[in-house]
Parts: sequence; structure tokens; C-alpha cells
Amino acid sequence: MGHGRRIRSRQVRPRSQRRLPAHRVRCDRFRPVEAVALRHVAFEDLGLLEPLLEQRGFRIRYVDTPIHGVEDHDVIHSDLVVVLGGPVPAGATTAYPFLEAETDALAVRVADGAPTLGICLGAQLMVRALGGQVRPTRRPEIGYAPLQLTPAGQDSPLAGLNDRPVLHWHGDEFVLPSTGAVLNLLARSAGTPAILARTPWCPQQAFAIGHTLLGLQFHLETDWRRIESWLVGHAHELRRAGIDPRTIRSDAARWGPSLEQAARRCLGRWLDCVFGL
Repeated sequence: MGHGRRIRSRQVRPRSQRRLPAHRVRCDRFRPVEAVALRHVAFEDLGLLEPLLEQRGFRIRYVDTPIHGVEDHDVIHSDLVVVLGGPVPAGATTAYPFLEAETDALAVRVADGAPTLGICLGAQLMVRALGGQVRPTRRPEIGYAPLQLTPAGQDSPLAGLNDRPVLHWHGDEFVLPSTGAVLNLLARSAGTPAILARTPWCPQQAFAIGHTLLGLQFHLETDWRRIESWLVGHAHELRRAGIDPRTIRSDAARWGPSLEQAARRCLGRWLDCVFGL
């Protein structure tokens, strides 16, 4: 998420000789399929996404990267990696060294187009792994507010979210590198980058590269019934931004139930598209 300082674009290192498994992995009862969730704070977990993965036969494993670090097998060789959110700047690698190792591992993974979903900080780390920028927004976006889908977004798994209030919680934004730079980095099978959604204060709210790489600046995964953990965990940030937690609590109750159904459809469509279900 991050606040208060401009982050330079990251120079992507040449890919190592480490190879990924084929990224078209089918879920079936004969082969356990692993989803690794890279978690940065305990309450920003898979949320609504977890039962969707379990229903599709995934074996879920959390890696708390600030505590345990990142190993290659956690990121590079898993069938699916979900990079979750957190309240640190994506480029603050001196203050938070685990971010450098996480971004390096993601650079290998995304270069091969292996199935990866990034949420908020996770999407920003994906963009840095691609050589893009993460920088402060003109103003923080915290709370429920509608998305505007682009034409590409209307023809994506996010279809149905246009003008729907979703949960935002960030003070930084990502800026994808040029299409040419992305295509030069990625495996040929990965596909071309597309911006899927925007808001007035954040022109790049979601991106996809082919079918297998998806980054969301907003939070579709959050279970509205557990919003209190966010209000407590981010209490200092809310106070600094002058946001009354009662507003978010009320909006969660108002928008959460219908958003939950839309989120399950969107995330489920993406999983089914990627894994051939």
C-alpha cells in the first residue's frame, strides 16, 4: 500500500536458469494443486478467495514473508501464487528487506507467465517485478467507492464490476511499463498487458497480462463480515487520513453482501479460465 515517498522504477534482472512448471495446470482429483498465499499482515488474508480455491481442489499454504522470508519453491514452483496486501511501500527494500527477495522471485515467475494474482501491495510488487513504477497517489483511496471498467475490463473476468463500489485501501499506485517492455520480458505465451479498471484518482486499478497474470489495486477478497479487523489493524492510518471508521463499517454492511457475490463470480471466472475448469 505505502505512503509518503516516490519509488523509482525497478531494473529487472535477466532471468535465471530456474524453470517453472507449465503454467496451464488442470485441477483434478488425481493431482493436488497448490496455491501459495504470500501474506504480509495476518488480517489481510485470502478471505473470500479461500473457499473458492478449496472448492476447486487447491491445497492452500500461507507464507508469512516478513517473518519467514521467501524461498524459491514458495514462489517459482507453485501452481498458483496469490500475493496479498500490506501497509508497507512496495519499494522500501532497505527498511523491509523481505520485499527485495519477494520481488526477485516474482520476477522469475511473471516472466514465464505462471498463474499469479496480486492484490494491492501484491499487484504493486508484480509491477515492480515487471520493471514498472510504484508511486504515491494524488490522495489516498480508503473505503468503498465505485470502479470504472475499461473496454478490456468489460471483456475480462472483472465484467460486472463497472460502477460497483469496491473496497479501496491504498496510498500508492502502480504504473505498468510500456507494452513493448513487457513483451520483451515475458515468455511469448504470456500475452499482452491490458488495463482493466480505473478510478478518478487512480488511472490503473487493475491489469491483466494474458489470462494468467492479474493485478488488482483494490480488494475483492475482503470478507465484509471481518472488516473490523481492518479498522483496528489500520487505525493509525485511518486517523491520519481523517477517515471515520464508522463510515467504512456502515458501507461494508451496505455494499458487502452484493459485492461478495460479484467477487465470487469474478475470482471464480479467473480461476476457471486459467486452470481450464
